Amino acid sequence: MSQSDHSHAHDHDHGHAHHHDDLDQSITRGFRLAIILTSVTLLAEVFGGLWTNSLALLSDAAHVFMDLFALLLSLTAIYLAKRPASDRRTYGWHRAEVFASLINGGTLIIIAVGILHEAWIRIQSPEAVKSKEMFVIAIIGLVMNLVAANKLHGHAHDDLNVRSAFLHVLGDAIASVAVIVGGLIMLYTEWYMIDALLSGIISLIIGWGSVRLLREAGHILLEGTPVGIDVDIVVEKMRRVEGVNDIHHLHIWAICSHISVLSAHVDLVPEYRLRQGEVIGELERMLEHDFHITQTTLQGECSRCITGPVIQQLRHKPRKNHSHSH
Repeated sequence: MSQSDHSHAHDHDHGHAHHHDDLDQSITRGFRLAIILTSVTLLAEVFGGLWTNSLALLSDAAHVFMDLFALLLSLTAIYLAKRPASDRRTYGWHRAEVFASLINGGTLIIIAVGILHEAWIRIQSPEAVKSKEMFVIAIIGLVMNLVAANKLHGHAHDDLNVRSAFLHVLGDAIASVAVIVGGLIMLYTEWYMIDALLSGIISLIIGWGSVRLLREAGHILLEGTPVGIDVDIVVEKMRRVEGVNDIHHLHIWAICSHISVLSAHVDLVPEYRLRQGEVIGELERMLEHDFHITQTTLQGECSRCITGPVIQQLRHKPRKNHSHSH
């Protein structure tokens, strides 16, 4: 590699690192503000729920408490992901994001079941609620949730960890709207059963969001193909690169929601075998540009797999122990 090429590669890597650091700092600032606002909401709703005797407000407070835990867990996952890779964890701690989302989804299901149980009790025996005070406190909670959700929304599409936290906060905002509507209905009609009915609706919303989170986190942990990537299209574009004859033994998976990995055997056209580095370099650039696959391992001139399948089935093989005799 020439000195100019080396300098260009260094500047390119430095630019990527700088952009990644800016992204992490932006996400971290969003989480910190969301944690502060969620803490304020929690205190207001716990106090307000006890004061007004509103199950909907207390149920939402329980949801907010677990959301606060989820936000703290998610922020911890971001700090863990910054820890460098090592000989023990060669991918670093990026999977901490997925585990945080998995725990978040599990806690949401527990909360949803608890709220639904309490709502059923209240439906059978409605209790009076201080509607006006409940309405004011729900307004405060809604404002706090909307500000927090706005700070997280910008990164929610690209990062599973941020998305899980965003869904938590958004669920709180929806719950606050429901509580506000319920407060107005009780204020003018004294129909207190609406408090329990709203609690039940809140639990269903929470449950639906938690199932989606668990499904997405589980897909990553099971090494599923990243969402939005079509294997057939990836293979077709790889075959179009000049010098590539065919692709075999392809695997695509995700380390976390924003790091996709690909490994494959590349059958090179005979005339390009002495230019293997150029062909593989072009494949890597195409994969990052078109599919945001940023980590690749490509093996050229695979004489054993030229006629092999595109997707290679994994097989368990016994370990060979050369150090001990039995």
